[in-house]
Amino acid sequence: MPKASDIKKNQAIEHNGRVFFVKDIQRSVPQGRAGGSIYRMRLYDAVTGGKVDESFKDSDMLNLADLTRRQAMFSYVDGDEWVFMDNEDYTPYNINVSSISDEAQFINESTEGLYVVIIDGNPVSVELPPSVDLEVVETDPSIKGASATSRTKPATLSTGLVIQVPEYISTGDRVKVNTEEKKFMSRADK
Repeated sequence: MPKASDIKKNQAIEHNGRVFFVKDIQRSVPQGRAGGSIYRMRLYDAVTGGKVDESFKDSDMLNLADLTRRQAMFSYVDGDEWVFMDNEDYTPYNINVSSISDEAQFINESTEGLYVVIIDGNPVSVELPPSVDLEVVETDPSIKGASATSRTKPATLSTGLVIQVPEYISTGDRVKVNTEEKKFMSRADK
């Protein structure tokens, strides 16, 4: 059983008899108090998708949830569900788009390194790779001679995500995007 201070984003924990995904963690150190830090966690119910905010002391012991991760690839959209295909046995996993709305902005047909998270036989979430390659579909024209360290400009990617990119990036370029920080990393290999 890990302490609250050992919990990371996107881990699943058991709390109050339910399974939650940790989507955000904020650490604060109260002034004038003996003791440790307070961890405020934004939790999403794995089954219902409901949002809960909880606070834990750094020494609170939490149970990690029993879950399975299966490597999969995005297949297609069926109404309000996204369908992923297991890479090994081709099992389809249907996941409601509302429960993966943050992750959906990084997913397309060519996204590799995805994992479907399964709890009690039900697919409940998607785990993203650290970075993905996406195509720039709209941005201001590139500036000849612009250096890699110069100013940035907004770019709309193939999934609808808008990020800041250097001025030398143009429409049609493929870029590598950090999925945790939603930031441009580099040009993608072609």
